[in-house]
Amino acid sequence: MIDTNILKYIMIGAGVLFAFIIIAYLILNKKMGKSEYKQIKKLQEGTKADTFSMEILYQKLYLTYIKTPFIKRYIYKLRRRLEILNIDDEYTTRKDSARILTKAIGILIPVVALTIIITHSNLLLMCILLIFELFIVDTAVDGMVDKIDNNLLKEQIDFFAEIRHAYHEYNMVEEAIYQVSLDDEKNVSKQGEKIYEILISDDPETELEKYYDIAPNSYLKEFAGISYLTQEFGDRKEDDGSSLYLKNINNITQEMQIEILKRDKLNYVFQSLAFISIAPVLLLEPLKNWSVSNFAFTSSFYNGKLGMIVQILIVLLTVVSYIMTRKLKDNGGVQVDIATNQHPWQEKIYRIPVLKRIINAFIPKKGSKDYRKMQRLLKDSASKSKMEWVYINRICLAVLAFVGTIILSAQLHRIAINYVYTEPTTETTVMGTLSEENQRKADELTQQDNYFIDRLKGDLDITQAEIEEEMEKSKYYEEGDENIPTDAERVLGKLKIVNSESMKWFEELLAIVFAIIAYMAPVWMMIFQKKMRQMEMESEVMQFQTIIVMLMKIERVNVEMILEWLERYANIFKEPIARCVNNYEAGAWEALEELKNSITHPDMIRIVESLQAAVEKIPIREAFDELDADRDYHQQKRKDTNDQLISRKGLIGKGVGFAPMICLFVGYLIIPLVVIGLTSMTDAFSQLGA
Repeated sequence: MIDTNILKYIMIGAGVLFAFIIIAYLILNKKMGKSEYKQIKKLQEGTKADTFSMEILYQKLYLTYIKTPFIKRYIYKLRRRLEILNIDDEYTTRKDSARILTKAIGILIPVVALTIIITHSNLLLMCILLIFELFIVDTAVDGMVDKIDNNLLKEQIDFFAEIRHAYHEYNMVEEAIYQVSLDDEKNVSKQGEKIYEILISDDPETELEKYYDIAPNSYLKEFAGISYLTQEFGDRKEDDGSSLYLKNINNITQEMQIEILKRDKLNYVFQSLAFISIAPVLLLEPLKNWSVSNFAFTSSFYNGKLGMIVQILIVLLTVVSYIMTRKLKDNGGVQVDIATNQHPWQEKIYRIPVLKRIINAFIPKKGSKDYRKMQRLLKDSASKSKMEWVYINRICLAVLAFVGTIILSAQLHRIAINYVYTEPTTETTVMGTLSEENQRKADELTQQDNYFIDRLKGDLDITQAEIEEEMEKSKYYEEGDENIPTDAERVLGKLKIVNSESMKWFEELLAIVFAIIAYMAPVWMMIFQKKMRQMEMESEVMQFQTIIVMLMKIERVNVEMILEWLERYANIFKEPIARCVNNYEAGAWEALEELKNSITHPDMIRIVESLQAAVEKIPIREAFDELDADRDYHQQKRKDTNDQLISRKGLIGKGVGFAPMICLFVGYLIIPLVVIGLTSMTDAFSQLGA
């Protein structure tokens, strides 16, 4: 049978949802009468489809979303990522933005309703879960964008295959790209059109540099760059008679195939870990209700202070596990540089003079060892945040952790006191569930004890004799009642709990400790990101080898041009390569020597040594001759490296993802049942023996 309270909440939720739909319909209907909608309606005259169109609905929803507070900011953030994929296509960008956000809202509403139904009796847990669910929906949105990015990558495989055929037919780079890009059904065709416009422009080199900043992935950058170099310097035939341009396209295709396999495997490994990591927080209340209803002796744990502490620890562990799982799964899809695309709340805070002085007091002085160390960590972790933003985040987290711990401590004291006042009081230890009659007697005994607690609380030195004296004066007992000593002992135990539940010095110390941990959390997260990046170092070096193989046979390519290409596609090694490019004019050998001394990866050091040889001694083609000869070996090695990387990430991800679930069942269910059950049995046997 469904609990009547749950049924009531379901009916209320359904009513609220129906009312929301009606209000949304009326608002949308009203807005359609306004000028902006009238203009759209005029434009649709003669072309409007008779049947229902989801595309038109998404366009209308987009106009509604951008006028809705809170949602407006989020949809602008979402469309910035989609603009990169849907280059110069406003219609598709709006459609995809509205479609993804509508799906996200469709997921959020039932999840929020379910959370409210399950946790309506625990306001603190409900608030925590509702906040946490916003992050979950954000992840779902990221997943939808990543899916579009992955589909674009798969479309590029067919796109490049068609380029090969078109190039054989026309023998002109720009003409081949133009013919293949005529297919408007594919998203990659928009990228092809953009590359074609760059190649036929008056200043293709400048336009190409602009495209590098907005290209959705590095493979399109490589294709655009190779196409430009081939158009500029001409194609050449290899020893076997094949086209160098087509061979380079084949190299890029092989790189994409490896990347697609890597992403598919990552998605397979992590497809359920995100849900597994967040499931425990949704099971807290159902497990608690099941345990208390079947084993009454566990109510002291689940309804008391200790149960709430375990709940909060599981929620915190779930949040950490969820964030780390997201970081592990990150496949390097479309990202937006927040430093150049928006002014976040941190920047607004830093502009306030008083707060700016406080924040600057925490930031290490420029030039100091700590400042250089933090700056290095920001680069190594590929963080887009400024130094000031990082310290604003650290200070805010520390303040929130301190205040939150103090509030939580006060809440825990209140829970402990409330449990004393509401716990059914029995004169003997009960192993099972109380009958209706015994439950009524236990509640009456609790109310009787509460009468004496209210009269005597606050006196820290109260004795059992004083309680007995108070009982003899009350209406509940007669003088000489034999139950008075036993009941007085029980009330004294409750009074000690009520009198002791106040803020202690060690709780304030604990709040400071948690504030310090929160202050260090962003730094630890950047260290974690740095470790994850180091795991992908091998893959980046192998991508460099592919780029060099493509460039080494093109006429008039020099070492400086190769370094510029490596900098363009670098992630982990971007900072040292960029420094080398900047210092190259002052001395090529010295700049490369500095680059070699700043890295530790053996294959990367070998690339730099070959570049040094190409500067003064031998041609580039001869310096990297072994890369072309060992091409198949490097391809296989990269596949094996990706498999090892996915295996390591999967192993870490499973440990992190299953940690909250294990803690839930072991720490929140099994241990309380066993420990409290054994204690209750011991007390019951002691009473029987007496």
